[in-house]
Amino acid sequence: MRNKLFTAALLLPLLSFSQKVDLDKFKFTAQYRSLPVFGLDTSYHTYNVSVEGTKLMQNYLDDMSPENSVLLEGWKKLDYKGHITIEVKLEDLLPESVSVKEREEIIKDRNGKETGRRKLYWQEVVYTFSAFADINDYKGMHIENIVLADRGYKQVYNSPEFAIKQLAEGYFMVNSFAVSRQLYKNCVARAMNFLSSRITDDFGYSEVTVNDQMWILDSKKHPEYSAHRQAFLLVSEVLFGISANKSLEGVQEKLQPAITYFESIKKKYTSGSKADRKLRYASYYNLAVLYYYLDDPQAMIKEASGLVLNDFDAKDGKAFEASALRLKNLFTQSKINSRHFAIDTAAFKTPGESSVIAAK
Repeated sequence: MRNKLFTAALLLPLLSFSQKVDLDKFKFTAQYRSLPVFGLDTSYHTYNVSVEGTKLMQNYLDDMSPENSVLLEGWKKLDYKGHITIEVKLEDLLPESVSVKEREEIIKDRNGKETGRRKLYWQEVVYTFSAFADINDYKGMHIENIVLADRGYKQVYNSPEFAIKQLAEGYFMVNSFAVSRQLYKNCVARAMNFLSSRITDDFGYSEVTVNDQMWILDSKKHPEYSAHRQAFLLVSEVLFGISANKSLEGVQEKLQPAITYFESIKKKYTSGSKADRKLRYASYYNLAVLYYYLDDPQAMIKEASGLVLNDFDAKDGKAFEASALRLKNLFTQSKINSRHFAIDTAAFKTPGESSVIAAK
């Protein structure tokens, strides 16, 4: 009897080793607020935009208001005298070359048989555009210069096609005002869109919704199959409910059962077998991801280091370490320790008046 018990005890680890471990990607959605990567005075929360064109393009600019489309998310926009002023310079739209292109079209009947050919002509105009923005604060300190469009980028306009070559040859000359106006309008719109995106990345607080993943056990016969999935269901439900505009107070408590479960897996499956390392990998990975969205880079670094030492796809651990350090540095630079807080832009004051972002 004693020998039988001893033999059974020896077999238990082998049974553990034999358990198949397949992991599958499970997607979830989360939200957070971006933080500025450019270190401005943290009391700056208002901005104004001015746009200046050239004499040659003034007729096109008169019926446009490009300054209205420049948005710095998380800041209050003023007509003038903001904490920072964004001065946009729009230069001329310049045609560089005009040429006629042609192609041959095959004409077919209903049965697909060729019945003839014809040539079609269009005019190709190569043009360039240039624009940039200077950003200064209300004290006169230069902050940044942004190139919005560069003449090194050659753009192409193609006219409608014509069966008569002479019509194509004269198209741009006859319609130069209307065509140039539309091309200029398109160029300015792209420049303003780029500017909005850039300044929001540099100085703003935009709401970001992301889809991410965790590794969840997909081996139905494994004893952890159901519990692994239940833990993920809790995670996905809680993370789906977080908002960029609301603090994370109480969120980790809701997630604690899943955190405790993934921690227990690391202690329960401790062998050096591939199956156990794979299962521990999922725990380290999932916890690292969780702490990222809980705005806890220090805890994320701990899980990332464990992921490296676990020696199963260690490169993921290195990537998580880098992400955690970036987040930690971002908190230090912005002097804000969370990516989840409300912003009331209406409460922001002009320079000289006090206003504070309500962030924890």
